[in-house]
This record gives sequence, structure tokens and C-alpha cells, in this order.
Amino acid sequence: MSAEELERRLGAVTRGDGTAFSVGAPSAGKADVLASGRRHPLEPTGGGLHEAQLPIEPGTDYLYVLDGGEPLPDPCSRWQPEGLRGPSRVLDTARFEIADGPEVAPDELVIYELHVGTFTAEGTFDAVIPHLAGLRELGVTAVELMPVATFPGNRGWGYDGVYTWAPHRVYGGPQGLARLVDAAHRTGLAVILDVVYNHIGPGSERIARFGPYFTDRHETFWGPAIDYAQPAVRAWAIGNALLSACDYRIDGLRLDAVHSVFDDSPVHVLRELAERVPALVVAEMGHDDFRPLEEWGHDAMWLDNLHHELHVLMTGERDGYYAAFGSMDGVVREL
Repeated sequence: MSAEELERRLGAVTRGDGTAFSVGAPSAGKADVLASGRRHPLEPTGGGLHEAQLPIEPGTDYLYVLDGGEPLPDPCSRWQPEGLRGPSRVLDTARFEIADGPEVAPDELVIYELHVGTFTAEGTFDAVIPHLAGLRELGVTAVELMPVATFPGNRGWGYDGVYTWAPHRVYGGPQGLARLVDAAHRTGLAVILDVVYNHIGPGSERIARFGPYFTDRHETFWGPAIDYAQPAVRAWAIGNALLSACDYRIDGLRLDAVHSVFDDSPVHVLRELAERVPALVVAEMGHDDFRPLEEWGHDAMWLDNLHHELHVLMTGERDGYYAAFGSMDGVVREL
């Protein structure tokens, strides 16, 4: 099986008269799908995968059961209509009707970073749509949505997403995101999506049961490091990027804090992502490390140094990683 076949088949994918289920759970001896009050056994197919084609229609709620344990949502769930602890729901993303987006040239981007939950009083994807024309008139060429993955609770920054493949239900879920991207494209705006592949937020223990998802070879500021040496985990990230670019027609991805994405594999997961995903790839790097541009083939890079120099000069704060910043020479260097 090629890497691309693995990434595009994970989760619940509508095919023919039913749904193909595929979950990576290398430590499980037995895996079942629980749907409509019935258990359906999955077959081990190698590489830690458990799979089956089942007569289950889009819109059906389901959970996975590993070795007879607690029913769990799908790590690659495309829809979590009841939030973090509810069931996953089969979604046919091929039914989305999304207009073509404008050409995205990095040197022509004027990006408006947009937090869906606070941009409007309603805090939803649909509520953003009436404001798109005004952003375009302002001279914006792309809206960058801060993370929209399903996270704990109803409101938050979004950087503690757990079900990365499932747009947050409070914002309007997957259908709302598809409508927003379509409307942006019809307004002449590209859409960039902020994605987090360096950690999984509170509730990650439910993902970990499908593991090994995490490793103690590295550590991050936010929690356990994700183990990209595991094929299914690697496919979890790249498959999510492909879902965004191919199914939601997202024009670019902004990868959060890539200095905390650790991979000891011969080809770094973020290089493979950039090679495979048909979208602009922008990395956020926390320090002077130019691997995203020099080794991984990314199109552009955020670097926080100028922000830190200005922050210290304006506030006097020198705690933590601000200790090395705060000089006019530093500002001049970064500019």
C-alpha cells in the first residue's frame, strides 16, 4: 500500500453503497465499529490497520471499540457533531460544492488572520461570510483561519485541537467550513488554514489508545511529542492536510510551531507533507532555524524574532525566551 493510499483511506470514507472504515490501531488485537446499535468487526490488513467495507450510510454515528474496551471516536473523524466526547459521524466530503480559488502567489499575499469564534458576535463560519467583500475591498487577498479542529469546550484559541480532521461543531462543523471557503473563493479571496501537528490538546488520551501516537524521545512545551516514526500517525497528519487541500479546497496551510514537530525518519514528515499536498505551505518557526525553506520545501516561513525584539522594547518583559531580545540592533537586524 502506498503512503497516499493509506492517508486517503483513513477514517470513514463513503464508497459505493456503503462506507469503508479504516483505523490505525497497531496495539489492538481486535477492532469493531459500533453503529446503529450493532457491532461490525474490522479485519486486520497489515501495518496496524483494521478495515472493512460496511453497509453504513452518510449521516450515521459510529464509534470504534478496541479489544472490547470503551467505545471511542475515530482519530480521523471528519465530523464530531456532539463535540469531543460524542460519536463520530460518517460524512461524504465529495458532496461539497466549492468554487475554485484564486491563484496564490506568496509575494502577493495580504493576509487577514481571522479567529472564527471572535470575528463576529455569532462566532460561526456562516457569520463570517457577509464580511468577506469588505475584507477584499480593504486589499486583503487571503483570509487565514486560526485553527478550527474540534477542541475541548465551546470557545477557545483552537490550538488545543484533538480531532484535527473534524471542524469545530460550535463554528458550524464541516458544512459551515465548506460554505465559508466557497464564499471566500467567489469573493476572490484565498483561504489559508492554521493547523497544529506538534501536539494534541486535552483529551489526547482518547487518541493515544489507538497508538502508539506519542513518544518520550522528545518533548514539547504543550504535552507529549507526536511519534511520526509510526506510519499511521504520519498518515494522520498528511491525510489531514490532504483533506483540507483536496476536499475543502483550502489554498494554503500555516503549520503551527514546527520547531516542536520532531521526526527522526529519513524524510521529515513536514518535507513529505509539502511534497504531497497541493497547497501553499507556510511554517511558523520559533527561532533561527531555516529548515522549512532550506530542507523541507516550504513556500514561506514565519519567524518570531522581530515580534520578540519589539515586544521587549515596548513592554520591558524579559522573562523566558524574551531574555535574549530587546535591542534596537536586534530590530535593525531582523528588518
